[in-house]
Amino acid sequence: MAYARRDLEQLEIQSLAPFALKSGESKGRMHPEREPEYRTAFQRDRDRILHSAAFRRLEYKTQVFVNDEGDYYRTRLTHTLEVAQIGRTLARALRVNEDLVEAICLAHDLGHPPFGHAGEWALDELMHNHGGFNHNYQSYRVVTELEKRYADWRGLNLTLETLWGLAKHETNFGLSEAVGLDPSLRGSVEAQIADITDALAYTAHDLDDGLMAELLSTRELETLDIWRLICERVGWRGGQLDEVTRHSLIRELVGLLVSDVLTVTNANLEALKPTTPEDIQKNTVNVVGYSDTMDRMRLALRKFLYERMYSHYRVIRMQQRARRFVRSMFEALTEEPRQMPEEYQAHVEARGLERTVADYIASMTDRSAIQEYRQLFDPTVRP
Repeated sequence: MAYARRDLEQLEIQSLAPFALKSGESKGRMHPEREPEYRTAFQRDRDRILHSAAFRRLEYKTQVFVNDEGDYYRTRLTHTLEVAQIGRTLARALRVNEDLVEAICLAHDLGHPPFGHAGEWALDELMHNHGGFNHNYQSYRVVTELEKRYADWRGLNLTLETLWGLAKHETNFGLSEAVGLDPSLRGSVEAQIADITDALAYTAHDLDDGLMAELLSTRELETLDIWRLICERVGWRGGQLDEVTRHSLIRELVGLLVSDVLTVTNANLEALKPTTPEDIQKNTVNVVGYSDTMDRMRLALRKFLYERMYSHYRVIRMQQRARRFVRSMFEALTEEPRQMPEEYQAHVEARGLERTVADYIASMTDRSAIQEYRQLFDPTVRP
C-alpha cells in the first residue's frame, strides 16, 4: 500500500528527533494551498525548487571557473547538488528533516548572478546607492517574488520553514532583518546544516578544481595541517598526483569534515537536551559546528585558497573580464531600459530602474550574459 501524506507525516513524528521540524507541523505558506496527497509540504518545496527556471539556469553559472573554461569544473548547479547530498547525510545521521535540509540546500544559490562572485561584486558596487546586491537576499527574492509559475501569486509559495531556513543563512548582509525575522534567533538545525554544508562543499571541491586546473601545487599544500592529515589517512606520500589519488584525497577531506561536524553537533545536542525546535532557535550559539582543532585547520585551508587560488592571475583575469561585462551591460540598460525584454520593462515603475536591471542581469547564465553583451555592443551580432 502506498504511503499517503498523512502516513509520511506520521513517520516523521515517529522517527525524527524531538527538535526536528516536522512537515505536518509546518506554519504553512504565505498563500494557503491544499497540500498534495502523496507528498509532504517540504517534499513539495524541494520539487518546486527543482522545477524552477532559476534552478535550471544554475547549470551555466560560474562556481570559480567561467563556463567556457572547460566541462570538468564545477558550476553553481553541481555545487548545489553536492551541498544537498552532504546536507542529507548530516540530516539523516542527526535524525532531523532531510527533505527540509535538501530544499534549503537546493535553493541557497538561486540568486547568484553570472560569473560567480565577480558578477555579484560588480552588481553590488553598481547598486551601492540603490540598496546593494547580495546573492543570498536575491535567492530569497527569487523564491518569493521573481519566479513566475503560478496564476495566483508570484514566487514559489514555499513553506515558511524553508523561507526561514534561507533567511537564516550566515551572511554579513543581515538577511534575517531584511525579511523581517528576529536576528537574535538561531536557524533550525536543518537551516544550520544547510549553512555549514555550503562552506564545507565549496572549500573541498574548489580545492579539487584548483588541483585539476594546476593552479595549486601539492608542495604548497604541504604547509597545511589538514592536507598532511588527509595524505596520511590515504597513505599518499607525495610525488605525481594522479586523478584517482586526487579523488581519494578530496573524498577523505569531505569525510573528515563531515565526521567532525557530526561528532561535535551530537555532543552539543546532548548537552543542550532540546525538546522542541524552539529550543534550538533560542540557544545563544549554533549547535551545528566543528571542533576547535578542525575549525582551525579548515580556516587555514580557506585562507590558503583565497591567497593561492582565488587570487591566481588566471582567476583574476576571469573575474575582471566578468566585471567589465556586468558594468557595461548595467550602464547600457539603465541608460536605455527599453533594451530589456518587455517583461522586465513592466517592473521598472514598481521596483525601480536599477533594481530591475540588476534582476535582469542576475537572471542570466554566463553564456546568456556573454551573448547579451555581444548583442548590446557588437554591431556584427543581431540584437
